Amino acid sequence: MTQGMTALLNHFKQTVFDRRRGDIYALLLSMLEGFFPVFSLVTVAAFGALHAYFYTILLATFVLLVLAWRRGEISALFDYEARRDLLLTSLFITSLFVLVFISLRYTSAGNVAVILVLQLLFSYVYFNVIGQERLSVLHSLGAALMGIGAVIVLFPQNFSVNIGDGLALVAAAIAPVANHYQQRARRRVSSFVVLAFRNTVALPVLFALAMFFEPSRGLFSDKRALLWLLGNALLVFVGAKILWVEALHHISITRLSAMAAFIPVFTLLFAWWLLGEIPQPRQIVGVLPVIIGAWFMTRNSSVQSKGYT
Repeated sequence: MTQGMTALLNHFKQTVFDRRRGDIYALLLSMLEGFFPVFSLVTVAAFGALHAYFYTILLATFVLLVLAWRRGEISALFDYEARRDLLLTSLFITSLFVLVFISLRYTSAGNVAVILVLQLLFSYVYFNVIGQERLSVLHSLGAALMGIGAVIVLFPQNFSVNIGDGLALVAAAIAPVANHYQQRARRRVSSFVVLAFRNTVALPVLFALAMFFEPSRGLFSDKRALLWLLGNALLVFVGAKILWVEALHHISITRLSAMAAFIPVFTLLFAWWLLGEIPQPRQIVGVLPVIIGAWFMTRNSSVQSKGYT
């Protein structure tokens, strides 16, 4: 009996430790991800949407492969049991970011950041209404508030949606599915392997799409934009993505999506600081319920520590 109680207590302590570590990862990645729409807006204008995405993950993949090699994990890229989840991760993640990069042709960095928070609502529908995760009333209220905040930004005056916001909305709908397969793949291989694999598979597809749909623009055609592209590749597509996959390993998809609700706050601040993009009143009004909802969603309750399986 004593041994059983000790084992149960140790399991509880480990679960709490894992959740706290996952929450810390989520907050750190939120800050780094806040740069993503800002960096991407500049690189899309300089290189084109598809070329900007291709060059960004080309540089990120090189760094990730070097890190995986130094850790002795290159062979894990060929892990048979993880292959299906890795391939599906590549499919959904690539589709998601293609949509996001194209959306930045038509809308602001702040709008994209706030709209992407709707992935929480899609996550809530997929894994709570349809799936098996359970949320408390407080968490459900948090999800509703976050949705209201995003809708304020998405529908500023009427119920028409511009193409950029619409593409970002589709990307938000894809995100929970991509996170689900990333979470499954991470149980077999490391974060470096998950990210390196998904990028490596995407590169030839993106290269073909960029060559076919956009005029050719060399990587060094705009030296100033190249610095923004390097920041996107290293800070967001290496640093933040490693933190994202690691966070998924410790907390649920819904909880991570809630924590990521702070991303648009950072984006609005960075866009103001780096681009002179002054936040619009509706963006500020929309962000407030997002923050409150995220706070509700991260309160301790019955959210599963390992997420939907």
